[in-house]
Amino acid sequence: MPTATSLGLPNIRGRFPLLAGLAIDSFGGGCAGPLLLLYFVRVAEVPLGTAGTLLTVATLFSIAAPAAVGVVIDRLGPRALVVGSQFAQGLAFTGFFFGRSLWLLFLCALLTTFGQRVFWSSIFSLLSDVADEGDRDRWFGLGGMMQAGGFGLGALAAGALLAAGGSTPFLIAMALNAVTFFLAGLLLLRLHPSHHQREVQDTGPAPLLRKDKPFLILIGANTVLALCTMLFGVGLPVYVADALPAPEWLVGVLLAAVSVVLATGQTLVVRHTERRRRTNVLIVAGLTWAVWGVLMASLLHIPTALVVPGLILATMVFAFADVLHAATSNALAAAVAPVVGHGKYLSYWQYSFTFASVLAPAFFAQLFEARHEFPWLALSALALLATVTILTLDRTLPHATTQRR
Repeated sequence: MPTATSLGLPNIRGRFPLLAGLAIDSFGGGCAGPLLLLYFVRVAEVPLGTAGTLLTVATLFSIAAPAAVGVVIDRLGPRALVVGSQFAQGLAFTGFFFGRSLWLLFLCALLTTFGQRVFWSSIFSLLSDVADEGDRDRWFGLGGMMQAGGFGLGALAAGALLAAGGSTPFLIAMALNAVTFFLAGLLLLRLHPSHHQREVQDTGPAPLLRKDKPFLILIGANTVLALCTMLFGVGLPVYVADALPAPEWLVGVLLAAVSVVLATGQTLVVRHTERRRRTNVLIVAGLTWAVWGVLMASLLHIPTALVVPGLILATMVFAFADVLHAATSNALAAAVAPVVGHGKYLSYWQYSFTFASVLAPAFFAQLFEARHEFPWLALSALALLATVTILTLDRTLPHATTQRR
């Protein structure tokens, strides 16, 4: 497949149900996710403060999910957990559609957040298993593209529903998301065993992850890089609305533009970086994010006429770093993880994204209130620290980090 190869695409023969499932799942999430808080307020008539607290508590409970996945993933296999997470979230959104009781809504929120954590803690093990030899990075890139594309289309559908007004669009979004989860689960059940099961020779017991200091430090470094990815979506709307002389509608355009880059560029990036060390690619991403933070902070100190062009330039820099990090970070974790206990390692790897998602709102809000430049400058410093950490770890990681083909 010369064309597919030039585009950085892996061999997908027999594995289309997985790609379709990822796209459909993300479409439903993009459609219902942005409307969930408004659904609580406008349809279930839950006060905004109560709804926010309820969702936050449900999210905190779900922090245990990666550890739970790590206990069973290498015995059950990642596909079973991914399928289970789809059906669990489908059931949760069915409950959102019918339920109005506060306790029922909390249980549904708990089920969907836990299902999300299980999904993210096992999907990369599944992508690693389906990949042919030498195609792992490409599969991570293609999987990310399918998810970004599906989420973007779902977000457009959410916007259209929201414009319709009334409570019916929220119910449509909840029902649509439930259907997409069930459909994605059914599609994943059609994935042939030969494409997701790997025979592993008995090489002894799995290593104790808590004693694997290089991998734990790598999780810490990636937590910082993941914080960079999340601070864009968390901080940009507030920064533009409260600190910059720029039109607020530009926020939506910039967020959509980054989604387009992620939805179309990941496999091309992998195509051009797969012969380079993955650690070096992440180092470039970290350095680029450090530059991005400085650019964002500098927008407060440039002429008004240059703010919008400067914001667009900063977004382009962010998108470049984001697309480098998206597929490469997970591929690095998959390469470093030992054969025995591979799924457990990748499930714990997701704690870097879990911690970042919990930290991002408070990190931005507290520093922004102190001084508007501080979140971006602090992030630049942290990105540089993560870069130095990865550079140091590169000498001690137990497995090769160069793509072998």
